[in-house]
Formats: sequence, C-alpha cells, structure tokens
Amino acid sequence: MEPHTLGVLVLIVIAFGLFSVSRVPLETTSLGVIAALVIGFSAFPYYRDDVRLQPQEFFYGFGHEALVTICALMVLGRSLALTGALEPVARLLGRALVAKPRLAMLGVLIFCAASSGVLNDTPIVVIMLPVLVSAALRSGTSPATTLMPMNYAVLVGGMGTTIGTSTNLLVVSIAADLGVRRFGMFEFLPVTAIAAVFAIPYLWLVLPRLLPERTSPLQGGEPPIFFAVLRLLEAGDGVDKPLAEVAKKRGKTVRIERVVRNELELTRLPTLNLVADDRLFVRANAQDLREFAHAIGASMHNVGDLANEIGDDNPLAQPDQRLAEVVVTERSLLDGRTLRAINFADRYDVLVIGVHRMSGAPLAPIDDVADVTLRAGDVLLVQGGDEQIGRLRASAGLLVLATHYEILRTAKAPLALAILAGVIASAALGIVPIYASALAGVVLLVLTRCVDWDEAAGALSTKVILLVAASLALGTALTRTGGTDLLAAEFIVLTQSLDRDWVLPLLMLLMAMLTNFVSNNAAVAIGTPIAVSIGQQLGVAPEPLVLAVLFGANFSYLTPMAYQTNLLVMAAGGYRFLDFVRGGAPLLVLMLVAYSWLLPRFFPL
Repeated sequence: MEPHTLGVLVLIVIAFGLFSVSRVPLETTSLGVIAALVIGFSAFPYYRDDVRLQPQEFFYGFGHEALVTICALMVLGRSLALTGALEPVARLLGRALVAKPRLAMLGVLIFCAASSGVLNDTPIVVIMLPVLVSAALRSGTSPATTLMPMNYAVLVGGMGTTIGTSTNLLVVSIAADLGVRRFGMFEFLPVTAIAAVFAIPYLWLVLPRLLPERTSPLQGGEPPIFFAVLRLLEAGDGVDKPLAEVAKKRGKTVRIERVVRNELELTRLPTLNLVADDRLFVRANAQDLREFAHAIGASMHNVGDLANEIGDDNPLAQPDQRLAEVVVTERSLLDGRTLRAINFADRYDVLVIGVHRMSGAPLAPIDDVADVTLRAGDVLLVQGGDEQIGRLRASAGLLVLATHYEILRTAKAPLALAILAGVIASAALGIVPIYASALAGVVLLVLTRCVDWDEAAGALSTKVILLVAASLALGTALTRTGGTDLLAAEFIVLTQSLDRDWVLPLLMLLMAMLTNFVSNNAAVAIGTPIAVSIGQQLGVAPEPLVLAVLFGANFSYLTPMAYQTNLLVMAAGGYRFLDFVRGGAPLLVLMLVAYSWLLPRFFPL
C-alpha cells in the first residue's frame, strides 16, 4: 500500500465518520474533503506510470454530468410541486383514505412506488405527507400508521430507473466513466418491479402492525393565537408603570407587538411608562389574553373594533388567521439556522407558536426556541393568513402540513407535466442523454414561466451539490491511487471460500449497512469503483456488481438519518429511532433476499 493510498483511505474513514455526526454540517465535511485532497496532493505530488495526479482534478465533480443531471431533476421535481401538477391524484387518494382507508392505502403505496421511478423521492413525500396527515386526523387515527409505509414505498420504487434517485444517477455515471456499459433508463426496472411485488404487501398489511402507538406532534391540538388590542383603564395596575414591569405579567404565549398612544406608535422601550388609554396590540391564545388583560387592568377589544369591549355578545375574533404545521426540509432557509438569524416571524409575517424538535422534544414557546439551531425534520407551529402560509411553502422551502391547507393549482400544471414527460421520453428513447434532456427541460420551465429563476435556485440543495462533488473527488483519489483495486482484492480474499453466488448478496449487504449510517451518495462513490474492480479481478461482467451497489445503497430503511425523507416522516409521525429499526429491518431482509435471487437471473455474473 502506497502512502497516498493509505492517506486517501484514512480520509475516507474520517469523512464517513463526520457524515454520520449530525452536529457537523454535511457542507462542512464535503468542502473539507475537497480541500484536504487538493492541499494534500499539491504538497505531496503523486505519480503513477510517470503521470501526475493533478490536484485540480478533484474539482471536476462540480461539472460532472451526474451532478448537472441531479440539479436539473431537482428543478423539474420542484416545478410539479409549485404548479400542483400531482394535486388531482393526491386529493383523490385523500378522499379515498377517509372513505375506504385500507383499500386506498394500497393505492397510495402503488402510486408512490410507481411515481418515484421517474420523480425524485423527496417531492413525492412532500406531496403525500399533507394528504396522509389530513386523512389520519379526520379519521381520528395516528399518522404514524401510514407515513412510514408510504415513505418506504417511495424508496422501493425509486430503485427502478436510472433517474429514480440521485444515488442511481451517480452509480450509473461513475460506472460509465470507468468503462462499464451505460444502463438504459428502464433497463433494470423488471428487477425492481418484481421485488416491489414482495415489498408492497409487507408495507400494506404487516408494517402498520409492527409500529407501536405513537402520538404525532400534529395531534397536539394547540390553541389558536389571537391578535387583540388591550386598552389600559384609568384604575388599571399597568398605569404609570414601565413596559418591562407590565410585560412580566404576561403568559407564555403573550407577545406585545406595539404600543399606540393618541394614534402615534411608540418605541417599545423597556423603560416606556404606560398611561391610561394606551393601547397595547398583543398576540396570545385566548386564555392568556384574558389573564393578561385582567392582570394589568385593561379592556380587551378586537383589532378594528375599539368601540366594543370583548364579551359574550362580542367574542374574540380571528379574521383570516389559522394555524399551520410546517416541516423544515433540507432545502429550507432554516436548516442549520435559527429563527432569529433570518428574522423569520417578521420576514414572513407569521407568528411562530412553537417548535417540535426532531429529537422528540415537546412544543415550546417561541422565546425558548428563537436561538435554537433547527434541523431538517423539525416541525414549526405557525399562525398567519392564507397568503402568508402560502409564502412559507413557496419562498421559505418549508413543507406545509396544515390539514386544511389548499395547494394552489395553476394553469401551468399540464405544461410542467408535459415537459417532464418529454425529458423522460427523449432520454428513454435514446434521442439525447438524460443530462441534455433534463437541462433542456429546465430551460423550457423557465421560458414558459412554470418556475422563475428564484424558484429554480431554491430547488437546488447546497448539501447535495457539495456532497456529490466531494464524493466524486474521493472516488477519483481512491481509484487513481490504486485503493479500489486493493479493497476489491481484500473483498475477494474474504469471500473466496464461499460460492460465487454469494458475491452479489454480500456486496449489497455491505452497501446497505454503509448507507444507513453515512450518505448513500458518498457510499456509492466509493462502492462503484470497487465493484468494477471486483469484476475485473474475477473476470466477470461488471454490470451485476454495479447494480448490487446501486440496490444496496438504496436500502435506506434502518435509521432516520439514512435518507432525507426518513427525517420528514419521523417528525410528522412522531417516530423514534427504534421504530425505523423495527419496521425497516424486516423490509431490508425481504429486499436483500428478493434482489439476491432476482439480480443474477436478469444480469448474470
């Protein structure tokens, strides 16, 4: 083993370790990997057959066709969500889930598995989450019984085509770079389709029985927040007292928005002395509003109706305000940031009532979470008007889970579907490569105004871009320094006492264990070159070995951090870590057995 090979292997171990630590952002690790490779190979040049490995080659991942295609498909998937293109099917399934839940759930699983073959997994989960949550809450059941099966159906179906997941694209592209025949878009779909025949019954009939009773954070029944005006009475306890002292009497949900005196808005300084007839514009739930008004000696009025005090004949009103649950996604502005850092409440004109942490912590008042770093999967409970809630979904990159929230449909939906169909058809028929058709699809989406440039940019994920670039750089370093040949030889030595039929199952199992604790894209960037090298050393066809890496890296069932959609359903369903082990382990065994039997029959070694 050469020193450079050893250094790359050590860097891979360190990178994989950091990828599995949630406290370290993926972007930081990815950029650190690229920097370490560039600096290391600049300071210590590496030559093989008198040819130097140039440090700038580690930047080539940023322009790799796989990354370009992944980014283009992200925009295409985002266009379907923005235009509501899949909304008719989702609403039909939502109504059926209430009328005939058992049979409709089978339809949901089949729809999710089928559509994930041509659409990115995340948009499908984003579209189906509100549908399943709404149906569960309307029927008085927990969303936990349906969200995990739906998510696994998406993962099972996503293995069916070369564009089903970014992992598939990366495997196919890396293998092609290494001289392996490029797979057709639907070439291995029969293998996935037959395996899904075994997976869907498990997800439909068995998995819901394995999941324990869980209380979803969306079932908390949080009281609504009202916007009211408190007018200080002459004999009130708040008169001639500083605002800071009066504020101490407020409940947890009370938020003083502004103070108005003689039609002039005053600066909310803690030392501001309040006088009779001052008006305090306050937000809080009904109980806290009443208690605060009583504590400071104020009459309570609806905004815009100061003439009539709130009472039995004039109840507290809540015009154009409603609660909504929104999930922080990986493409959200809030992922890795705090509410205070982006001035969230004022920026989007909504009130944040509380946050349910991905770790399972209960909802907390905004004062306790404004400086907490949020992660993908956290749930915010917000209140605002329909327009403001809609902006959260369109601009902030949040997944809206409000049970009565309507996804706006536009006249652009058929056009967005047609463009996606054209992208898939032109690539499947071999007219142009997928990277060319996907890029052309993005151009058409922008030219036809299905999306604008801000929305297209918002669809991209910095994490994915840096992770793919770093993974490709690691794969290049490992291949060029001979590391892949070394690891392939070790794999052959360890399996030489077994029948050759065990090679594919063991390779899939190795990738499955790896992908559940580190990024699947990083795993395949290392695993694919090793699979090709194994094929060369054994003197067998590399295609089944490459597919073993592809399928194994998609077995992301055991842990919530294995895949981003796992985190989304974890938050909405109230799942715990062991729930994924309980539900995912049998599915992993089932899929491993199915693919071990199917793969060599369709793609013999």
